[in-house]
Amino acid sequence: MTKPQEEIAVSQFKAKCLALLERVRRTRTPIRITRFGRPIADVVPISSASDSIEWLGSLSELMTIRDDIVSSVIQESDLEALH
Repeated sequence: MTKPQEEIAVSQFKAKCLALLERVRRTRTPIRITRFGRPIADVVPISSASDSIEWLGSLSELMTIRDDIVSSVIQESDLEALH
């Protein structure tokens, strides 16, 4: 995570919330929110849609499915015996 460039008191954040959120989105620069001078939250830009999708299928080259992964591993007759 990028270190916040600016700290703002929670009371100021409350008063200017929408404008500050828009600024974080536009500039992609985080803001740290403080209460009595102590950090309570960081407002960070959301990662882009492409960043969040890149991991899907990223391990597909590293494994091979050798058997049926859909069917039950226990026979139905064994399930009845467990009751």
